Amino acid sequence: MIADPFVQLRLLDLQGIDTALNQLAHRRRTLPELATIADCDRRAAEVRAQLVEAETQVADLAGEQRRLEADIDTVRQRADKDQARMTSAGVPAKEISGLQHEVASLSRRQGVLEDELLELMESRETADASVSEFSGAMAVINTERSAAEAARDEVFAEIDDAIGKRGIQRGELAGTIPADLLALYDKVREANGGVGAAMLRQRRCEGCRIELSGSELSAVRAAKMDQVVRCENCRRILVRTDESGL
Repeated sequence: MIADPFVQLRLLDLQGIDTALNQLAHRRRTLPELATIADCDRRAAEVRAQLVEAETQVADLAGEQRRLEADIDTVRQRADKDQARMTSAGVPAKEISGLQHEVASLSRRQGVLEDELLELMESRETADASVSEFSGAMAVINTERSAAEAARDEVFAEIDDAIGKRGIQRGELAGTIPADLLALYDKVREANGGVGAAMLRQRRCEGCRIELSGSELSAVRAAKMDQVVRCENCRRILVRTDESGL
């Protein structure tokens, strides 16, 4: 392929822009804030599961507490009814004895239920504390995530602005390079980690950092300046300058 030496030099400028664009894209993908957000999401999922479990436990305990309170109220009402019956006039002595026995039984039953209720209320207090703890942890994580999102968006805006400006520069510069040379450069760049053209400096390819020698060096020396040459090792386009050491 033949191309004006000055046009070939523009490939180095184009490569500089493409390298800058790649660096910007890499920075956008690897912002520390992205890792922070991902970590917040992971922690939030764990805490959320714990919070749901604690809230479910509280709901179950609340339901059990209502049942026990209803049972205690029922026992108390029945005991009060029996007590009133015993104090009413005209109740036979035999019936009073039975009522006394039933009141004593109800009292014992009420005591058992109240002990169960007290134990349950202690469990609920612990569960309520867990809900408060996990809710607080979620609030901290959400605050941390919001701060990371704000920082990420700020940097994203800066990067996107820089990418936009570099993109305009690239378009303008690419428009001055012949289509066949530009197509070769883009093809080589895609196959070589984003670097399609490299300067030949002191007989060393700046792309693969290998020094030319032997027949390869002789071929490059013999090539006319308007001939597009490529590194035999990395196949990148070699751009010759006054620093090539030929």
